Amino acid sequence: MRKTLKEISEISDGEVLGDENTIITNVAGITEAKKGDITFVSNPKYEQYISSTNASAIIIKESQKDKVKIPSIVSKNPYLSYAKIIMHIAKETEKHPAGISCNCSVSKSAKIEGCVAISDFVVVDENAKIDDGTIIYPNCYIGRNVKIGKKCLIYPNVTVRENIVIGNNVIIHSGTVIGSDGFGYVQENGLLKKIPQIGIVEIADDVEIGANVTIDRATTGKTFIGKGTKIDNLVQIAHNVQIGNNSIIVSQAGISGSTKIGNGVTVAGQAGLIGHITVGDGAIIAAQAGVIGDVPAKETVSGYPARPHKHAMKIYALIQKLPELFEEIKKLKK
Repeated sequence: MRKTLKEISEISDGEVLGDENTIITNVAGITEAKKGDITFVSNPKYEQYISSTNASAIIIKESQKDKVKIPSIVSKNPYLSYAKIIMHIAKETEKHPAGISCNCSVSKSAKIEGCVAISDFVVVDENAKIDDGTIIYPNCYIGRNVKIGKKCLIYPNVTVRENIVIGNNVIIHSGTVIGSDGFGYVQENGLLKKIPQIGIVEIADDVEIGANVTIDRATTGKTFIGKGTKIDNLVQIAHNVQIGNNSIIVSQAGISGSTKIGNGVTVAGQAGLIGHITVGDGAIIAAQAGVIGDVPAKETVSGYPARPHKHAMKIYALIQKLPELFEEIKKLKK
């Protein structure tokens, strides 16, 4: 990338402060930036670096104008503006596979519509349908009767098992398995008998799924991931889970069977949710929380078992005092 600060401001929806002809060639964090880079300040704790950064330009808020000594872009949301620049760079540099490789295996009954890229050693099974603009990297398996929408991007070593439905503009990262069997067993004479998992997974438009995620197919019916939801790496989503629109599921979270998660929910890292509960719209499940009951809309919960966050913090504060209280009790006993 080589653009003037004026051109960068048009990409990032900001207003130039200072020399608009400043040349920008890259982006970088505020402490690592060097000449030619543009950086940003969003988190207040990084304001201390505004005057010392080596960047050629910086994206700031209106309230930070007096602290800046280099050319700047004033933005209502510096982080979003910075992200737009990165998106622009990514489009300039990205190069995905094109065409259908002679080293892939596509069933005669599969339907490939429009301009689809299918790379080396991809297997597309019977009656699968892949729509225009979708790109599939090497070593992926697309099962029978799978439907994949337009402009999806499926990275290497992804498994999409039979009867799965994937919408448009879905991104799936390497190592993910969609439609693995749900964990269902029933006891008979002391033995565990497998319950066949005959449902599906349906993934709506604009979903992104990280690396090494597992999304189990439903026992019956469907496991559902709503529009715009983003799932981080190493997440487990069990059978018949329902996740609403624009929710965020962070790395190493686990969601047990038949749990319902609303719209705009955040499930933070390593949180665990038991099955058959409901998490309301806009709720936040803090990192490592153990959720064993329903969570109301817009509630923030933390701890194990998960409680309203303020209540949980009071409990943690009292736990820290336990050694002192124990010593006092011993003295009182004497």
